[in-house]
Amino acid sequence: MKLSACIEWLFSDASDDFVQRIHLAKQAGLDAVEFWRWSNKDIAAIEAALRETGMPLSGFLAEPMISITDPANHAAFLDGLKQSAALAQRLGATVLIAQAGNDQPGVSREDQHRALVSGLEASADILAGTGVRLGLEPLNTVIDHPGYYLSSTREALNIVDEVGRPEIGIVFDLYHSHIMGEAIDDVLAGRVSRVVHAHVADHPGRNDPGSGEIDLGRRLAWLYDNGYEGAVGLEYRPLNGTANGLEKVRAALSVDSAAS
Repeated sequence: MKLSACIEWLFSDASDDFVQRIHLAKQAGLDAVEFWRWSNKDIAAIEAALRETGMPLSGFLAEPMISITDPANHAAFLDGLKQSAALAQRLGATVLIAQAGNDQPGVSREDQHRALVSGLEASADILAGTGVRLGLEPLNTVIDHPGYYLSSTREALNIVDEVGRPEIGIVFDLYHSHIMGEAIDDVLAGRVSRVVHAHVADHPGRNDPGSGEIDLGRRLAWLYDNGYEGAVGLEYRPLNGTANGLEKVRAALSVDSAAS
């Protein structure tokens, strides 16, 4: 299992220097790093740190972060996607993360669904041949993202299947899915190949895996047993420092221990 540190949160307790967190992730024995926005980062410094450490970059957000549920935003999103994809190729990342945007008042879900499909179809055309895939991410609307359009993994998969392009998949966040009451073997049955990236955190608190109620090891075992081959993004808020908790995090996520 390849563990990718989201350095927006991980190692922030040890260093205010964002680039230094890449070195700290390497020292901690993690397999890759990832982050959120790229437009507010020193890309040259990140590129140098990735090269110095040999750390792969799993992915980052496709910018601008605007609602794809609104067709009026598509031109700006697609222009930004071209820049995001070019940067992903430069830095060696294979995944860009897209968020659907908020539910638009007065606009039917059917119309917003069609807007998402058309926007993602155009996105696939841009990404074709780049080696970069775009992952549409469902988010929980109960705690963290009230008003967000896409809270259902099954609905996200239906959108991806309607687009029908290999460049487009989903990001499956086990924390968000749990909050929405989903069972992994139900919502992903037969469609694990559409998952381009996974995220983990525990509940309550969105803290370290193993600190709460989610059986993350069992769920990851199911995901890998059913064909997932990607990285697991550690996107959680460390309770007592990142390095201090990593041994327990690894144990909580262990596919082997969960399957035995």
